[in-house]
Amino acid sequence: MNITQSLARAFSIGEAQVQRTVELIDAGNTIPFIARYRKEATGGLDDQVLRELGERLAYLRSLDKRRGEIEAALTGQGVLTEELTADLGRAGTLSELEDIYRPFRPKRRTRATIARERGLEPLALRLMLQDPSDGAPEALAQGFVDPEKEVPDAQSALAGARDILAETISDDAASRARLRNLARATGRLVSEKTGDEDSVYRLYYAHEEPLSRMPGHRVLAVNRGEREGFLKVSVAVDERRATDALIRAFVRADTPAGAQVRLACEDAWARLIEPSLEREMRGELTERAEDAAIRVFRDNLRQLLMQPPVKGRVTLGVDPGFRTGCKLAVVDPGGKLLATGVGHFTIPGQTRLIAEAEQLVRALIERYGVTAVAIGNGTASREAEAFIARLIKDTPGVSYMIVSEAGASVYSASKLAAEEFPDYDVSLRSAVSIARRMQDPLAELVKIDPKSIGVGQYQHDLKGAALDAALSGVVEGCVNSVGVELSTASAALLAHVAGIGPHLAKNIVAYREEHGIKSRAELKKVPKLGPRAFEQCAGFLRLALSKQPLDRTAVHPESYAAAEALLRRLGHGVKELGRDTLSGLGEQAQAAGLGALAGEIGVGEPTLKDILRELMQPGRDPRDDLPEPLLRKDVLDIKDLKPGMELTGTVRNVADFGAFVDIGVHQDGLVHVSRLANRFVRHPSEVVKVGDVARVWVIEVDEKKGRISLSMVAP
Repeated sequence: MNITQSLARAFSIGEAQVQRTVELIDAGNTIPFIARYRKEATGGLDDQVLRELGERLAYLRSLDKRRGEIEAALTGQGVLTEELTADLGRAGTLSELEDIYRPFRPKRRTRATIARERGLEPLALRLMLQDPSDGAPEALAQGFVDPEKEVPDAQSALAGARDILAETISDDAASRARLRNLARATGRLVSEKTGDEDSVYRLYYAHEEPLSRMPGHRVLAVNRGEREGFLKVSVAVDERRATDALIRAFVRADTPAGAQVRLACEDAWARLIEPSLEREMRGELTERAEDAAIRVFRDNLRQLLMQPPVKGRVTLGVDPGFRTGCKLAVVDPGGKLLATGVGHFTIPGQTRLIAEAEQLVRALIERYGVTAVAIGNGTASREAEAFIARLIKDTPGVSYMIVSEAGASVYSASKLAAEEFPDYDVSLRSAVSIARRMQDPLAELVKIDPKSIGVGQYQHDLKGAALDAALSGVVEGCVNSVGVELSTASAALLAHVAGIGPHLAKNIVAYREEHGIKSRAELKKVPKLGPRAFEQCAGFLRLALSKQPLDRTAVHPESYAAAEALLRRLGHGVKELGRDTLSGLGEQAQAAGLGALAGEIGVGEPTLKDILRELMQPGRDPRDDLPEPLLRKDVLDIKDLKPGMELTGTVRNVADFGAFVDIGVHQDGLVHVSRLANRFVRHPSEVVKVGDVARVWVIEVDEKKGRISLSMVAP
């Protein structure tokens, strides 16, 4: 198999483009660096496509490795033929390779093995010929009767021969492929309850659904129900159609010997093929469901991390609680901790404590000029929200937002938090994290294991390595697309910059604290940060106060000379960076001719366009183009909701079956996929993303169960 050709077909790109991209990956370049600074080589492939191409490349190489192992094994057995070599070369999946190797793979002791040991293979081969002139199979079998070999009569001999035939039929690659396709097209997943106990899996107590149409979230739910012992799950494939397919392939004539082969076909299906095919189909279903769930988690995480920051606000973070009170932390617009406290305002009837808490919160707001309050959405959030909404109702310029506190407790108990706030209680660290994640979600959430952030579905059931790789890729992509201010970034944030990692990040922070870093070039003095790491990371790091103006942009140091030459060519100087005088640079470049300009300054056209964009908008944050987060001043109770009511809310999570929207009630409402738009929606991600501000209408409210059904389609 030609890997370059296969990748070119899979991604609909040219072979030369694939080859150049593979060379960059093999040379150890990071995906963000390739995507941003090697567009000429890749043809402008974005980071997500590059990651998928890299994953597919690794799969095809592992497939080639397995192909080589099988060829070596067959050569060692002396059975490798030109036909087998061609079949192996055509195999495009691991299952196809294993099907070809199956007849030659060393087997454990089976019924067919025992029959061969008893000398019954010649009888099996003779029956497979189905020669009409052979007469009755019983007569043929008589010659193989041998009591000493535990073959006491002709019927025993025929049974052993059929065992050999059944295994041979089961090992046939073409038949397995046909039956696999039959199972994929017509098979059904069947689940039933294992006892009388009620559970969250009651929907699946008598459930049957086509494999081809079963959505991933139901597959994962059924799998979990089976693991927890509430469900018995099986795959049903039409037995008649399956055995007929085998009979058509192996029974050549309506003869007595053909009847024996027919029996062997039925046995092969029921005893050997169906159980392994069921395992295979369950495996395929689960893999497909896990891949889909990982994609959903990945997309949700990207949207969450790329939510616009709430800039320029002194923020009060509130980590709600009942018995131990609500932990409070005030941070300045840059996230620096200014003050902490504890307020007891969530337990009704505690008049004195609530009055004291009101006094404390008002004092914090007035003393530090708080203009935004971030309230965690965990235990006691509803009560905390009601208190804050009442408190700030008549306070001009102050508003609040409910913030997902998923993972805040993980961060607050981490080694990183202990290093950052050694003198503060774990719960107070959570309040700081809640405030900061409203101010700049990306900078704060990178400190937390992505799996703890809680914007996926069934994430605890997914393949750990695949999920970790996908999520770390998202974090890396987000951090590098936004860029990092080198003078203030935490080690946790720097660790996700292309080419740096945790160890170098700590070295950078240590060097910065001791010597300061006044330019990108000075990074080369950081211990262990060599030329290769500098090449990968430099373009993603910014220095707002650097004397080299281009250090404030995403222009890579390797292109500084080109950027300065471009400015000179268009009649400007690098010291004009950030001024309105450069706003018309794009039109000037177009008038001069992009192709000619690119050749003149020695870069490709894609790089020229990127340089122009940076010169016109130095240090631009891509998150600034998104709608601002929704902050509130009032609060609703679920009792206030009525069908038909129109509300504005924030999308908190997106799953296969719909989107969860925060409408200012303690419980998020669900917009089912069927109510997301006035058209068919295949997946909710086509319409909404985490962090979107959406207009919704109340459809139904179940106070007892705390369920709110919403619609994004106007009544």
